[in-house]
Amino acid sequence: MTNSHIDSLNRILGQTFGLYVQTHGYHWNVEGPGFLQHHALFEEQYRNLWSALDPIAERIRSIGAYAPGSLSELVALAKEDPAPAHSAAEMMDALIAAHEALATELREAIALAQEAGDEPSAGMLTDRLGWHEQQLWMMKASRK
Repeated sequence: MTNSHIDSLNRILGQTFGLYVQTHGYHWNVEGPGFLQHHALFEEQYRNLWSALDPIAERIRSIGAYAPGSLSELVALAKEDPAPAHSAAEMMDALIAAHEALATELREAIALAQEAGDEPSAGMLTDRLGWHEQQLWMMKASRK
């Protein structure tokens, strides 16, 4: 496998971890109108993100590389720390932006996996992209 392909999987792992932490924090701190709806949505999302981490890391191992295993490595791969959000609307906007960024990264990682002939990774990443796109649709629809 190519280094760029492995690097892209590492970035997906880090960004998924970062979005997990962000979403879980929003779950803990959301308040105001729509609290129950947002609290439940954020919980559903952070549970899915958490469940995605292990398969991504194990895929990295399956192709012969070492997955980032320290908090500092994952944080570095997660990109920038999102600005604090205090209202449910700010949280939703921040999550929309984060899911869009991760979807962009996933599209690039899928192309690299396909170029490397790594169809299992491409399939796993395509499934992740589908989930993020569904979340984006639902969050954007709720903001209208």
